[in-house]
Amino acid sequence: MPEMNTSSLPDLIFTILFFFMMVTTMREVTLKVKFDKPVGTQLEKLARKSCTSFIYVGKPTEALRSQFGTGTRIQLNDKYAEPAEVYDYVRAERSNLGESDQPFFTVSLKCDHETPMGIITDVKQVLRKAYALKIVYSANKKETE
Repeated sequence: MPEMNTSSLPDLIFTILFFFMMVTTMREVTLKVKFDKPVGTQLEKLARKSCTSFIYVGKPTEALRSQFGTGTRIQLNDKYAEPAEVYDYVRAERSNLGESDQPFFTVSLKCDHETPMGIITDVKQVLRKAYALKIVYSANKKETE
């Protein structure tokens, strides 16, 4: 019985590997809050996204409203949190960065445009205590007429 030719097997394996690398997306955070970004006129892109931590503020998504209510919630990574928990989150995120990247640590607030300013102020007060003084707000560009 003749042996099977396996010379094209590595090509086939690398083709399949390449296919899966192209179609797979890496999930960063599952959003549990619904937010519509506010609009702004003077926007800038983040310079170092790798040194940025995101805090989401908004109302729970439709699927989670029966469990968590309709009030505004803060989301850190994949869980809801209270404003006091932001301190530990920021300290942990900063400690995960290298020593050379720590001066560039930035917190991005992704807030719904209908979020009460009191919650945002509470988060900003905790960020001040955690010495996270570089804060940016996410927004969409305003359409010009």
